[in-house]
Amino acid sequence: MSDVGREFQPGATLSRLYPEVRAGGYTRYDGFIEFYTRVNALLTPDSRVLDFGAGRGLWAIEPFPELHRRLRSFHERVAEVHGVDVDPVVLDNATLTSAQVIEPGARLPFEDASFDLVLADHVLEHVGEEDAPTVAAEILRILAPGGWLAARTPNKWGMIGVGARVVPNDLHTRVLRRLQPARKAEDVFPVRYSMNTRRSLAALFPPPHELVVYGHASEPTYFGANAPAWRVAQLVDRLTPPALAPTLMVFVRKG
Repeated sequence: MSDVGREFQPGATLSRLYPEVRAGGYTRYDGFIEFYTRVNALLTPDSRVLDFGAGRGLWAIEPFPELHRRLRSFHERVAEVHGVDVDPVVLDNATLTSAQVIEPGARLPFEDASFDLVLADHVLEHVGEEDAPTVAAEILRILAPGGWLAARTPNKWGMIGVGARVVPNDLHTRVLRRLQPARKAEDVFPVRYSMNTRRSLAALFPPPHELVVYGHASEPTYFGANAPAWRVAQLVDRLTPPALAPTLMVFVRKG
C-alpha cells in the first residue's frame, strides 16, 4: 500500500538518541540534507539531470521529512530529470521525464554531453569491479564539460562497508531484513564496493576532471530500531578518523 500523504514520524530510537529530530524531522548529522543541499547548489533552472539508479523514487512515495522532500524534489526546479536503473521498478517512478531499464555496465542510451549533473545516491556500491571503468567512462561521456557527478555511497573502509563485506551477499540481505523489517525486498541489492575508496575514485576520474571527496557520519539508521547497536555505532563514529567515515560524499566535475 502506498504511503503517499502519510506524515513522517521519527522512530522511537531516533527520537531518543537525537531529540532535535522532533523539531523539523532531521538531526544535526543528517546525511540526506548534507548531500542534497550541495546537489541543489549545483543546479540551475536550465539543468538537465540523469538520476543514475533512480529506482522507484522512495522519497516521493513513502513518508519523508518535509525538508528532505523539498530538497529532493529538484525535478520541479530544473529543466529535465531522466532516470535509468537495472531494475524495471524505475518505469514506475513518476518524478522522471523519462525512465529506461539498462544492463549493468552497458553503454548509457544518451548522446555525448547530454546532462549537466548525474546523480548516483547509494548506487556506486552496487557496481562490480568489471563494470566500474565503463560506468565511470559513460558518466563522463554523457556529462557536458563542467558538469557534475554527485554521488553518496558507503566508504569501503568505513564501519558499514567493512560490515557489509564481512558476510556473503545472501546473508547480508537476511541481516538487513532483521535490522530493517519495514524495508521492502525490492529495495535491497547486492553490494560490490568497487567505486568506494578515494584511491579507486581517483583512478576512475583522473585529471583533468576535478574530484572532491569527503567523509560523513550520519545517524546510524542502518541498524533499524536497535538502540544498543546505534549507541555502539555512535561511539565508533566519534573515535573514527575522517578517512574512515562510514559515508563518502563524492563530487566530480568534468574537465
